[in-house]
Amino acid sequence: MTREEFQNDIRAGIPDRLPAAKPYDKQINHAPKRKDILTPAEKELALRNALRYFPARHHAVLAREFAAELRKYGRIYMYRLRPDYEMHARPIDEYPAKCRQAAAIMLMIQNNLDKAVAQHPHELITYGGNGAVFQNWAQYRLAMQYLSEMTENQTLVMYSGHPLGLFPSHPDAPRVVVTNGMVIPNYSKPDDWERLNALGVSQYGQMTAGSYMYIGPQGIVHGTTITVMNAARKRFTAGRTDTRGMLFVSSGLGGMSGAQPKAGNISGVVSVVAEINPKAAQKRHEQGWVDELHEALDELIPRIRQAVKAKEVVSMAYVGNVVDLWERLAAEEISVDLGSDQTSLHNPWAGGYYPVGLSYEASNKMMAEEPGRFRECVQESLRRQVDAINKLTDRGMYFFDYGNAFLLEASRAGAAVTGEGGRFRYPSYVQDIMGPMFFDYGFGPFRWVCTSGKPEDLETTDSLAAEVLEEIRKTAPDDIRGQLDDNIHWIREAGRNRLVVGSQARILYADCEGRVKIAEAFNRAIAEGRITAPVVLGRDHHDVSGTDSPYRETSNIYDGSCLTADMAVQNVIGDAFRGATWVSIHNGGGVGWGEVINGGFGMVIDGSEESGRRIREMLFWDVNNGIARRSWARNDGAVEAIRREMARTPGLQVTLPNSADDNVIRNALNETES
Repeated sequence: MTREEFQNDIRAGIPDRLPAAKPYDKQINHAPKRKDILTPAEKELALRNALRYFPARHHAVLAREFAAELRKYGRIYMYRLRPDYEMHARPIDEYPAKCRQAAAIMLMIQNNLDKAVAQHPHELITYGGNGAVFQNWAQYRLAMQYLSEMTENQTLVMYSGHPLGLFPSHPDAPRVVVTNGMVIPNYSKPDDWERLNALGVSQYGQMTAGSYMYIGPQGIVHGTTITVMNAARKRFTAGRTDTRGMLFVSSGLGGMSGAQPKAGNISGVVSVVAEINPKAAQKRHEQGWVDELHEALDELIPRIRQAVKAKEVVSMAYVGNVVDLWERLAAEEISVDLGSDQTSLHNPWAGGYYPVGLSYEASNKMMAEEPGRFRECVQESLRRQVDAINKLTDRGMYFFDYGNAFLLEASRAGAAVTGEGGRFRYPSYVQDIMGPMFFDYGFGPFRWVCTSGKPEDLETTDSLAAEVLEEIRKTAPDDIRGQLDDNIHWIREAGRNRLVVGSQARILYADCEGRVKIAEAFNRAIAEGRITAPVVLGRDHHDVSGTDSPYRETSNIYDGSCLTADMAVQNVIGDAFRGATWVSIHNGGGVGWGEVINGGFGMVIDGSEESGRRIREMLFWDVNNGIARRSWARNDGAVEAIRREMARTPGLQVTLPNSADDNVIRNALNETES
């Protein structure tokens, strides 16, 4: 397809003449069939809802086709509307657009749906089992058409993948406002979400999927690397400073991008990650994200012993069920140093977790046809998994929940994960590592995309970011020097580790000062022509400010507010009027629909003074909103961080907490009771 044909296809939106039906591509990793949950009347409504994208003359053909999709897959994806062109991030100038911001957003959308990036590309699911960009291909086509027509005086409104339309606004307004899954609480249970998604009126957007900010496995690699490195330090005995020879065991190469083995290699450990889906495991091996594939435990176990003894830096994938792996490790009494779980347990009944004793194919069949029995199998499997993990932790393994709802769903299954005082036996990695060491100080996953598509532009940004962090380190207080050191090492090594999958993107952990100064350096470089095209700035949900989640991002908030979502909502509203190019708010992301509210943004910088103003105003709020909230929760690191920021920033006045003596409180309560 020529560039002109590509641009014409985007401008056409939903074509006037129906394209030919598409054959089902069996080489692509597809989403599992969703359970049959709609009543006959609701199925009629689902068809009626789908057909409203098309003129009546097409309804007879499409009604039969969509009814078949609903029956066969549990959703209406409109496969016929999937474009003929290859789906990947193109250089920004190849997109038909009336403003550069819109072209950048089109680039980001197409990257999210690139088959090298997306988990289920033909079902428009980027990662996490059900983290969708759109619900169907008509929505994709219509959104891209609107973006091609958008001016700087319009805003595109997106309702759970549906393009509501272009509305008059102004250049300082966001170009796109995204909401996903914002279901009224009284109707927000798992079956409600399934039903609303099947009806075509709501979707689970994750966060970086639904807000067009996914950069492939790299983002998760960095977070996992930082986590594994610091978890390893917790296992160091006196005098040890080297991770070589340590064994890290986990699961999940599909839904969470296959990041763990690459992170294991960067961290210098032996890693073993189980993956039940052979296609997902093969894909990560072909991409170079995992070194070895093993299908038999009898072959894998001796290989683990050999690698640990030789202190190799190697990653292995076990193509099979993680429970079988955990039980065998326990039975063999192998010394595991670090353990975790990265299966998509925020989606336990629809492909996020595969129970032991069932093949991948049998599980996919049962979850759609016998959902009650499948639930029982999942919960029995979780109980067995926890029993094996407990045996290994009794022998010294440090196990942490990676925040994908493993402990939550295991507890609901009756697994032995409850510890002292009714709390989980194992900490969330946020509670032990990321929260107190990173988030409280404002460090989080700052990321950017070079819209030129040129690797040399990315190399320039890598160099600029490293220079900025090294300069900041010269005068940084002791409590953040370790964080800076880890990220300077990361950004210096990023190119060598070939982390790019899809768009020319990078991620590192930076605080407010770091993010602003790095972004300003990029903006100057664009103005000077050292970077040849605009840069898109953004972040993950896995951050200091944009996400409220009691089992993940805010699990180290202990004042009771971990169950509230004021921070995420305030974050998005504040970003919107301070200069974000697009903003998003999501029910779900990381730990699942109903367990978290996520706020996200994207910002296009183009070398202008206006971009500089937006950088300073918006990035400042995006970080310090979260530090201030964490400070009010009496988190010591956050209190110190916000004090430093108030000293540095005129006009910033934050309410600081006063700490009460434990004895004063206890004595007062005892006096009242007596």
